[in-house]
Order: sequence, then C-alpha cells, then structure tokens
Amino acid sequence: MQPSGLYLQLFSIHGLVRGNMLELGRDADTGGQVKYVVELAKALGERDEVAKVDLVTRLIDDKKVASDYGQAIEPLSDKVSIVRIQCGGKKYLRKELLWPHLEEFIDKTIRFIKLQGKTPDLFHGHYADAGYVAMDLASAFDAPFIFTGHSLGRNKREKLLADGLSEARINKQYKMDTRIQVEEDIMRRADLIITSTQQEVDKQYGLYDNGHHDRFAVIPPGIDLDTFYPFYDFQLDSELLNEEVKQIRFTLFNELHRFWTHPEKPFILTLCRPDHRKNITGLLEAYGTSQELKAVANLAIFAGIRRNITTMEDNEQEVLTDMLLQMDRYDLYGKLAIPKQHDFATEVPELYRICADSHGVFVNPAMIEPFGLSLIEASASGLPIVATNDGGPVDIVGNCENGILVDATDPKEITEALHSILVDESQWSLFSNNGINGVRNHYSWQVHCEKTMQHACQLLPAFKDSMKHQEAQTTVQPSPSYGKRLTNVKQLMITDIDNTLVGDNQSMQELFSLLGEYRKDLAWGVATGRSMELTLEAMTEYNFPMPDILICSVGTEIYYGPDLRHDKGWQKHISKQWNPEKLKEVLSSLDFLVSQEAEGQRSHKVSYYLEDKEENLARVKEQLKKNNVRCQVIYSHGQFLDILPFRASKGKAIDYLRYKFDFPPRHVMVAGDSGNDEDMIAGRARGLVVGNHSEDLEALRGKRNIYFSPKTYASGVIDGLKHYGFM
Repeated sequence: MQPSGLYLQLFSIHGLVRGNMLELGRDADTGGQVKYVVELAKALGERDEVAKVDLVTRLIDDKKVASDYGQAIEPLSDKVSIVRIQCGGKKYLRKELLWPHLEEFIDKTIRFIKLQGKTPDLFHGHYADAGYVAMDLASAFDAPFIFTGHSLGRNKREKLLADGLSEARINKQYKMDTRIQVEEDIMRRADLIITSTQQEVDKQYGLYDNGHHDRFAVIPPGIDLDTFYPFYDFQLDSELLNEEVKQIRFTLFNELHRFWTHPEKPFILTLCRPDHRKNITGLLEAYGTSQELKAVANLAIFAGIRRNITTMEDNEQEVLTDMLLQMDRYDLYGKLAIPKQHDFATEVPELYRICADSHGVFVNPAMIEPFGLSLIEASASGLPIVATNDGGPVDIVGNCENGILVDATDPKEITEALHSILVDESQWSLFSNNGINGVRNHYSWQVHCEKTMQHACQLLPAFKDSMKHQEAQTTVQPSPSYGKRLTNVKQLMITDIDNTLVGDNQSMQELFSLLGEYRKDLAWGVATGRSMELTLEAMTEYNFPMPDILICSVGTEIYYGPDLRHDKGWQKHISKQWNPEKLKEVLSSLDFLVSQEAEGQRSHKVSYYLEDKEENLARVKEQLKKNNVRCQVIYSHGQFLDILPFRASKGKAIDYLRYKFDFPPRHVMVAGDSGNDEDMIAGRARGLVVGNHSEDLEALRGKRNIYFSPKTYASGVIDGLKHYGFM
C-alpha cells in the first residue's frame, strides 16, 4: 500500500470511454459497462483510503469519433483520471479485433507505471480483454487481481447459437474461442471476482471448468442518485426545473410527439443496444398484437445511436431493419417512437422522468440480463419495471418489489404484465414508490465501494502485514516481482555469457558480489544464443545468481527472474511476417546447409551449421531475398547460422526492454566479446567490449559510446561499469 493511500488501476479497454457525455448505445461496445467503470472510478476516488485511481483504456485518434478519445490523460477529479494507452494503431477497433494487440497494451502500461514513479496496489479488469491485461500486470507487479466480467463468452455463445448463428460465424465475428480460453485462465487466477447477482455466479461462471470456487463477491453496482432522482421532485422543488432541464424536456417532447398521434397517453419505454439478445422483436410483437395495449399506451424504443443503418455492423443492421419492418407489419405508425439518437448524460434521466410523469412503464425485454443497470435508473426515477425472469432483474425486483418479472420468450406474458401496471393506478403507485426507496437502500455507489474495499483490503499485503505484524517480522520477504524490480531501478547491465561473463571464475564471483551490493539501483541480465534451458544449465554449472532478465536464443526470447516469466509482448512483436516453414522450404535446395539438432531450433529461430565460406553465406542471403523472406541472418564463430524474425536480435531485444521499462540509453550498459554481440554493443546503449574480444569487433573501436576495456572476461565488465559510472 502506498504511504499516502491506495493506488488503484481499473481497466476497460474496449468502447469509447470518457468522463462526460457518454455515447452509450453508439455501437455494441459502448453499453452499460462504460458507464459502470466511469462511475465506479469516480466513487472510489471519493474514499479516504484511496489516494489515486486510474481508469485505463485505449487511446483512439480517429476522425470518425470525438477528439476526446485521443487525450492521453483526462482528469475526472483530483484523485481520478482516465489514462489512455495506444495499441493496435490509432483507429477505433471493435473489441473482438483487439486481442492481437493486448501485449502491446501491457508493455505500454508498464512504461506508464514506470513514469508515474509508483506502483498500483491493485489491478481490476472489466470484461475479458481488460481482465487479461489486469491479470498479467498484477502478476508482473505481485499485486492482487480483481475481475468483473459484465458478460461471459460461454453464455453469449449459447445465446448466439440459439439465435441461429453457426459456430464458424460466432468464432469469426466474436473470436469466441480466444475469449473463453482467456476467461478460464482469469477465473483460475483471479484473487476476487465481483458479480452483480448470484445468477451470474451460478448460471454463467458455473458454465466454466474454473468457475467453481469461493472467490466470488456479489456486489451490485450503484447509480448516481443526484442524476436519477424521482419525477415528482419537480413538484416539491421548482428550482430543479432550471433552464437547461426545460430545454432538454422540450427537445425530448418534440422528438417523441412527432411520432405519436395521441401524445397525451402514458408510454412504454425501453433503452437498449440494437442487439438480437435485447429482444426488441419480442417487445414489438407483444405490443403490436395487443389492441388493448395499443389503446392505453404509446411505445418508445431508443435502440442505440444510428445515422445510416446500411453502414452499421451486420447484427445491428438486422435488428434495426427488422424493427422497421415490424413497425410496418403491425401498423404502428402514430403509436411507436423510434428516435435515432439520445444523449445519455443529459437526456436519458429526463426521459425516465417524462415517462414516469405520464404514468408509463419501463421494460427490459432481453432474453437474459446479466444485471440491468437501466432498470435501477428507471426505478430511481419512479418508473415501474417489467423485465426478464432470467438474470439480474430477479435480484432487483426481489430487493425493491418494484415491478413484474416475465418469461421474455413469451410475448403474451410481456403484454399482460405491461397492461396490468398501466391500468391499475394503485399498483403503479406501489411499484413506483418501492423502486425509489429500494434503489436508495440497495444500489448506491457508496454501498458498492464500501463492500468492494472491504474485500480488496483482505487481499492487500500491507493489510495482511498489519493484521499479522508479529508473523511478518519473522518471515523472510520474497524478492520483488519483475515489474516492481525493473520499474524501480535506475540502471541496467546486460552481458553475454561465454567469454564475457564466463572465463575467469574469480573475477566473475567478484562481479556477482558487486551486483548484489548495487542491487538497489542496478538490474542485470544475460544475452545469449543459448536456449533458455541451456542457459539455465550454464547458470547451474557456473553457480550464477538468478539474473533479472534472460535474453535467450539470439534475442528471440526474453524471460524475467526469479520465476522465468516469458515476455509474450516481445514474442508477439517479433512474430510479424515470421514464417519458419516457408524459410526452411526456401533453403532446402542448399545442400551445404546442415540443420542443427532439435535443441538448437526454437519457435522463432531456425539454425544451421554452415562451413566458413563467404560465397555460401552470400548464397543463403540471395536465396532468402529472391523469395521475399524477411528475416535476420546471423553468422557466428565460423560455423553457426541463425535465422531470426526481421524484428529480432539481441540488440533489438535490449531496445525493447529500454522502451518498456523506460531506461534512458545512458543508463544501460551492454557487454560482449564477439561478432554475435555486435548489434547490441553498437546500439544506443553504452557498449563494453572485454579485452579478450574476437577480431571481428575491432571495427567498432573508436566509435562513440563504445569502451574497449583492457581487462578480460568479468574483470572487463567490472571495469566497464566503473568507466560508465554505474559503480
């Protein structure tokens, strides 16, 4: 825990997230979760024990969306900010297309944390993609990981299959297999999973192999009661009806009344995204086939924000087109309002109150509703509700006794429930009052945050230490996680192993002793052509302490000590245009190449033995170039030919680490002895060449930022560290 209070990071990567004027319903990714995370961040920031809250999302710089989403930091209060991290380019991408870019998001978030000068105490992911990011960062910084799913892949797949979509289409459009696999991992590793209802625990998480444990907390979300206040407050306090509110109400009345022949009637209201699962079709059938319902009430459907239906995604196009066809089929002209857009921050609260003023009803006809935030908002405004009996509405109506639950697959049930409330004034008043009071008692952000922090504090090491201080005093503290370690040191040293670190045992042990002495400010690592397994064998043979970083297989793999965490971001980065099978096929005609043994081959390194003949190496390069194979060709020690992705090498791996952990070039020293080390020694960092170097490094002599030590092996490394002021 930070000395001045907790530092929390919340993640909601997809969708268009900003502090004001939320574009809810703009598309499938801008649903209730966006509002949830913004209000949660603000509410957490109001708590005394919280010093700082970052709501981390994706930076979007796209002319098709507002410029707000390209602002790197957006303050929401003195303690709360939206932090935007760029990944996958700058254009807006729907959430299913973000999976390949999450490693980049993680790397850049680590860099952001390094620049902050403080480490978050807790990481909280919202939805599967953000859960993946938060899980990885929590592991990197040895911090608790909390997850809120909002919706889950297995449940969604079942619904889409029921809608008639094929497995192939579901996977192509929604990347469902990837999502479900990630959700399984999240459920296995999360320290706490927050759900809005018990139904989520039982019927949604229960579908997963890893969804059966005791790390769930049912904590319903809250709403802003200053925004969603009862409709009758206008009669009690005329000052509430200020000029801005009058203008909003005037605009809404004009918009609704242009659709209705008899605007004086009560109206049935629904707000949702144009999504098959929201069952707009079922609501229109329930209303359109009932003469009694059409006689007593109008209908208003706010189905997201639309401009040109033909430019929208297939799912949205189908729903909106079907809605218009049903309007014609049931001849709902003069009875059905279908506005094209609404402003959620200002218009929707007034819309609820206008509907309540008319003695109308709010309906959520979704087949299943994980929670139902709009139901709470409508209830707080004084609207009775009708909603599905599958999901969150069961808890809401159970707590508030403010409406009727229905089988949403049966349009007749929807009709009867709506009609019974509309024609029974005493029932309408009872549901209206119960909703207003019930929401205040059960669904405020203050209540939500209080319960969340109670659970979170049980996970925080500082809290545990304060509860068990005597035990903690006698317990050996573990080494810090690689994230904390590498974001808190000032300098980094990377060295080759053979003939640089190894060669003189006495000076090597002296170097290890100095590295321990300067550990507070100096991290260190090795860079080698060996695989990770062979590197560990060498470390065991020469009695190495565990380095902070292992760059293995000629720079194609990066691992972090002490638990050898594989850097998946680097692997993703170098995979671009890497096709090892094509490479092998292209080189198969060169009979002077001999493939190295299986242990010499890696997923991102193809290795051969090659006799030291200049014309043979030239033929290899010519063959690769002629066949448009983009790669790095590295030849060393007169016999080893390694072919790597064009983005990979020891030097490029070090550049990647410098960027990820924000090390200035002058704070990184790289040591080596042979041509295999040339690209990392000649990079932007401080280069060190030991006295026993091979002849092929002589070409670097006299170049800026490269020091040729007169001392050999590890003595030369020590000399270099002193020369550059690292010691």
